Amino acid sequence: MATLDTMDRALFDRVARARLTGLHPWLPRLSRAADHGVLWQASAAALATLGGRTGRRAALRGIGSLALASVVANVAAKHLTRRPRPVLEHVPLARQLVRQPFTTSFPSGHSASAAAFAVGVALESPLLGAVVAPVAGAVALSRVYVGAHYPGDVLAGAALGAGAAALTLRWWPRHVAATVPAAPPRVAVPALPGGTGLCVVVNTGSGGGNGNGGGPDPTAAELSSLLPGADVRLFGPEDDLAKLLESAADDAAGRGGALGVCGGDGTVNLAASVAAARGLPLAVFPGGTLNHFAVDLGINSLRATAEAVEGGHACAVDLGLAADDDRQRVFVNTFSLGVYPELVRLREKLEDRIGKWPALAVSVLRVLATAEPVEVEVSGVPRRLWLLFAGNGSYDPPGFAPTRRAGLADGLLDVRTVDGSSPFARTRLAGAFLSGTMGRSRVYRAARLSGLEVTSLGSARRISVDGESVPAHGHLRLAKARAGLTVYRPAEPDPA
Repeated sequence: MATLDTMDRALFDRVARARLTGLHPWLPRLSRAADHGVLWQASAAALATLGGRTGRRAALRGIGSLALASVVANVAAKHLTRRPRPVLEHVPLARQLVRQPFTTSFPSGHSASAAAFAVGVALESPLLGAVVAPVAGAVALSRVYVGAHYPGDVLAGAALGAGAAALTLRWWPRHVAATVPAAPPRVAVPALPGGTGLCVVVNTGSGGGNGNGGGPDPTAAELSSLLPGADVRLFGPEDDLAKLLESAADDAAGRGGALGVCGGDGTVNLAASVAAARGLPLAVFPGGTLNHFAVDLGINSLRATAEAVEGGHACAVDLGLAADDDRQRVFVNTFSLGVYPELVRLREKLEDRIGKWPALAVSVLRVLATAEPVEVEVSGVPRRLWLLFAGNGSYDPPGFAPTRRAGLADGLLDVRTVDGSSPFARTRLAGAFLSGTMGRSRVYRAARLSGLEVTSLGSARRISVDGESVPAHGHLRLAKARAGLTVYRPAEPDPA
């Protein structure tokens, strides 16, 4: 240890004495820019703005990794080690950072944050990670150059940050781009050149739209440009969305065409109900914040759907069904009862600020601290549940954060329950989530089922269908309508 410490101090002296032509005064400025994560927050904003969906995922994982690394390095590690700051006698006053938030040197919090952000970004996009990595390396070098840390502090901080980024994979697996298989692979639908025969309802309030209050809606304008023959109708604050969709569907049926919808998953849910009831094909244009259904169909842009409509490319997908004593509702993505609706609301409120998986962790802990399990009967058996979740198709990953599907026509519900009756269920649930072992926890159960009877909703007064919270009463049956909806989707590549 003495030898390593001596080598560390000797290397510090060499770097501190050095005059790095071309890098001075940039390294001191870069070091200051990284204070309090400001540099990385600005970088995340740039990635999210300019990098598309991949850039947004990379920015969220980078900021989430940084948040974890910063807490471990600055709150835990520094107060355990108490290694003094370097003596600055060899560092020119012009580049010294005299004001330091900590008197202890090990590990370097700046280096931990830099490595965490860079590795977090690289986990989502190696290309974007390669852009960020040199900046992160320069920040790490700057901490020795300005006399704030020994090289060993910087290496330890970088290792800690990289480890924090890797740890996020336990809660938030990497996005895997894959074409969703559908059965049957191809369904005969009308090809609509120029969109003739297509009636599209655009929810101008989805995804932060302008609500049609500040001039022409840009999404509607783009749709009209892509499909000049389509009948594009805007849903505004004074309209009834269900009636607007029903009117559009009736007109499309009279023209031998199709119903189109542009909005978030809640809007798509309603359009799917209308299209399925009339036997019409549905064209889904992504226009909401998350667009889970469109993404799982392989649709990432308005143009992708427009090309499928003009080419007559479509598939049949399943619909989930949730029927209580009052009515039957469909879901294209997910159904849930228990704490999940509140958990999702909190997560979405926080994730833009702290990243997706840290927001999920905070939300789980908050909900478990204040909420109570619901009392229900499942197939006649009394159950006390934190969560009953059913996905329309099989979702990954297991646990509290399902994000993607491998298929939309498997005839099965992805049913997950989290038990609230076991001893210390609340503590065990929180521990399983935070340790990334939810899939092996005794309070968690998962199964693939064709249907499920909730014979009494008991204390559960509301359910969530595709993210929309609605009242429910009495008896509930979950089922699947196999190939219940025909949707336009991008054509499969022709085999070579």
